[in-house]
Amino acid sequence: MSRTSPALGQRAVWRAPGRVNLIGEHTDYNDGFALPFAIPAGVTAAVTSRPDETLLISSIQVQSTAEISMPDLAPGAVTGWAAYPAGVVWALAELAGERPGVHIHVDGDVPLGAGLSSSAALICSVASALNELWQLGLSPAELVAITRRAENDFVGAPTGGLDQLASLMCTRGHALLLDLRAGTADQVPMELAAADLAILVTDTREQHSHAHGGYAERRAACLESARLLGVDALRDIDITTLPEAERRLADPVLIRVTRHVVTENARVLETVELLRAGRVEAIGPLLDASHNSLRDDFAVSTPKLDAAVDAARTAGALGSRMTGGGFGGSTITLGRSGDVPAIEAAIARSYAHHGYRPPRSWAVQPAQGAARVD
Repeated sequence: MSRTSPALGQRAVWRAPGRVNLIGEHTDYNDGFALPFAIPAGVTAAVTSRPDETLLISSIQVQSTAEISMPDLAPGAVTGWAAYPAGVVWALAELAGERPGVHIHVDGDVPLGAGLSSSAALICSVASALNELWQLGLSPAELVAITRRAENDFVGAPTGGLDQLASLMCTRGHALLLDLRAGTADQVPMELAAADLAILVTDTREQHSHAHGGYAERRAACLESARLLGVDALRDIDITTLPEAERRLADPVLIRVTRHVVTENARVLETVELLRAGRVEAIGPLLDASHNSLRDDFAVSTPKLDAAVDAARTAGALGSRMTGGGFGGSTITLGRSGDVPAIEAAIARSYAHHGYRPPRSWAVQPAQGAARVD
């Protein structure tokens, strides 16, 4: 790894996308499978070297800036949104050794708190730009480890790595099959347009946060279930051994979280088989089953998420589910291209009927992962 310091004023600019998880929710930290794809919305990070030891963080979307001396970087030293890029600087500096100051300026269009991985887009764009600026030569897989450390150890958000992998490794026109135990990422063709299909993302505008609350509780429950079952992770339980595992778990909460993870892993692999066979339309029932499991077993859905899913299904969607960690965020809906406007209108009517704030919806296609901006 090169330790050459950049010339004063040298600049690197990278853009990293948000992501939608087609299927495979809360499986990442259970060593399981997930199938995300990148979306066009993302974050651009321009990182410029400074002549001193100051880390300056600014954003087009936020008026205030964060400023701290590089030697003072430590978990808890920076709070709010700026903790994410600061965490990347901290993790990379610990790996690469002492570094001069930098100015990180970001510009993003991923809706915050929508479950579309705005934080992953932020830290992956910063990590990619610093990797170039500091001439570190880190691979995408190594950057995933850095960004996970930034979120887990610096910010205190117990994320499992799925979002960072998607933001860094996805390619246009594909979903990304992640095997979180093996550490592999395989491109899976997802030819929506060729099948006259579209995916509608609906932001419920109900913001969530991974840094506290229910997400950490569900993760702890999964770890406890694996411990009681004597396995390294719930990945080691499959459909054939699930009934026996349920009999051994006395706690109904542990039974439900285990059932979700096991059946969700199976749904991911079945979805991949259908996509590779060109049967995109056939994945709809798997999306429905995933949402039902997240709602009933894992208990991370909300009335607003359920309202969007129910309205989409009633309006003729092939399948619909919440996406992301839950407790708010977005839904994804698979539908025929010609049906998408009616599905979007049905969701809006449902929200008006319930007195909810109007949602935001847009159709997406699988986009490119992190890339340099010239």
